[in-house]
Amino acid sequence: MGIKKSSLAGNASSLIIEKIFEKLVLVIGLTCLFVLLLIMIFLFGEGIPLFSDVSLSDFLLGSQWYPTSGNPRFGIMPLITASVAVTLLASAFAVPLSLAIAVYLAELASPRVREIVKPAIEIIASIPSVIIGFFGMVAVAPFLQRQFNIDTGLNLFNAALMLAFMAVPTIASISEDAISSVPVSLKEASYALGANRWETIFHITIPAALSGIWTAVILGISRVIGETMVVLMVAGGAAIMPDSLFDPVRPLTSNIAAEMAEAPVGGSHYHALFAIGIILFVITFFFNIIADYLSSKYKFKGS
Repeated sequence: MGIKKSSLAGNASSLIIEKIFEKLVLVIGLTCLFVLLLIMIFLFGEGIPLFSDVSLSDFLLGSQWYPTSGNPRFGIMPLITASVAVTLLASAFAVPLSLAIAVYLAELASPRVREIVKPAIEIIASIPSVIIGFFGMVAVAPFLQRQFNIDTGLNLFNAALMLAFMAVPTIASISEDAISSVPVSLKEASYALGANRWETIFHITIPAALSGIWTAVILGISRVIGETMVVLMVAGGAAIMPDSLFDPVRPLTSNIAAEMAEAPVGGSHYHALFAIGIILFVITFFFNIIADYLSSKYKFKGS
């Protein structure tokens, strides 16, 4: 009887603790959402006043960014073009390489190689962006300048290379986890039907892991879009429309970092930088929606 009472008391205590933790997690989650909401309200509150002086079309489609001249111009099309070009080029480098690494680690590498390479990739992901930017300045930029006989090695191509280096560990690590989580029974069924290893990888394993792979790719691209320090250091900093891969550019993020300290609080320049932040917010939000949609669309539904 005493044992039964003790067991009931223990169960009641466990339920109380579980309820406390449940409420605590709920409060923490709501607090995070509230803080994000406050940040969003502050961002829009500081950025929208610009459009009382500048039209949205002139801001988005204007080709000149001269915020401190006698006749200030706030066209961010060169900045948007730079961000899009750097992101696309970095993705073209990073995505195929990352998927190749993920497939190798999940399907082809020996356990010993996997134990060494996977942690090494995750360690690379923790390298501070300023270190990568410094490497791009002192090593990659002079190399590009010599090899291609260009005026400066601080350009779009250099920025894309460094950003691809940053994105590869994220995409590769998450994709490898997704590929490794594909049920072994699917692969065995493929082999039983006569498929070889590569046919199984391309027709069974990768399609089954597409949900996680798409999520990894979108997260990697989102990191590229939002990166500031690397593009500030190696992109060249010229707010012009690029004509080639080796032109200096100024993406949206680096423009905010470069000019915020010199923008008078409450002035048009100040509000313009926050308006750029709104554009970045919208772009990132859009990518998150795409990631959620693709993750749901290609989610593997096992029996």
